[in-house]
Amino acid sequence: MSDAIESQATPVAVITGAARGIGLATAEWFLANGHRVALLDIDGDAQAHAAAALGDASRVLAIRCDVSDPQQVAAAFEQIASAFGRIDALVNNAGVAIFEPLLETTFEHWRHVMATNLDGAFLCTQACAPVMLRTGGGSIVNIASISGLRASTLRVAYGTSKAALIHLTRQQAVELGNVGIRVNAIAPGPVETAMAKAVHSPAIRADYHAAIPLARYGSEGEIASAIGFLCSPAASYVNGQVLAVDGGFDAAGVGLPTLRQPRAE
Repeated sequence: MSDAIESQATPVAVITGAARGIGLATAEWFLANGHRVALLDIDGDAQAHAAAALGDASRVLAIRCDVSDPQQVAAAFEQIASAFGRIDALVNNAGVAIFEPLLETTFEHWRHVMATNLDGAFLCTQACAPVMLRTGGGSIVNIASISGLRASTLRVAYGTSKAALIHLTRQQAVELGNVGIRVNAIAPGPVETAMAKAVHSPAIRADYHAAIPLARYGSEGEIASAIGFLCSPAASYVNGQVLAVDGGFDAAGVGLPTLRQPRAE
C-alpha cells in the first residue's frame, strides 16, 4: 500500500475545545491509538501551543474555530475534509461555565453558555455527519457533565446546557444511528483540570472527596480513555447512552458521607 493510500485510510478524530484539559488529553489518546487529529479551539494561541506539544505535525491539524458560529464551523469541517479526506470520530468537548445565582444570571450570560455548550454540539454534528457518511459512518461523543444529571447551586445556565446536551445526544443517536453514526455522551464528575485546581478551594475539594465514593477527583486521562472507548469498535453496539465518569458521585445520590464510613467493631 502506498504512503498516500495508507494515510487516507488512517482514521481521523476531531476534538473541539482541544487546546487544554480534557480536549488535549483526548487528542493525545487518539494520537496514541493511531488516529490523525484535528484540533478546534477558539483560543488560537493556546491551540498552537497544544499542537506543537503533541509533536506530530503530519497527523495534527489545528484550526481556530468558535463552535457557536455556523460559518466558522462549516469552514472548519470543509478544511478538515480537504486535508484528511475523512472523519471517523467527533468529540464535542468545547464548553464554557459561568457559575452564579439564578436571579443574578443575565440573559447574555445564559445565551453565551447555551451558544457554546449546546449550539456548538448541534452545529458541529451537522457539519461533521455528512463527512463521516462518505466512509460509512463513525462515532460522536458529546461531553456533558454530572451537572446535567444532578442540579446544584450556581449552575442554572451550565447545568441546564449540559442536561439539554444529554437529550440532544439521544435525539442524535436515534436519527444518526439509522445511517451508521453512533452518538453517546460522557458526564464527567470533578476532574483535576487546571481550572479546577485554580478555583476549587480546600473546602470545596474536601466536600467533593466526602461525596464521591472513590474519594478523589478524576484525571483528564481517565475521561479521555472513556471517550476513546465509546469511539472504538469495542463500543460498536453502544448508542444513545450517557456514561457518568465520576467516581460514583451520581450513584451516591443523597447518600450521606458519614454513613459510608467503616463501622466500628
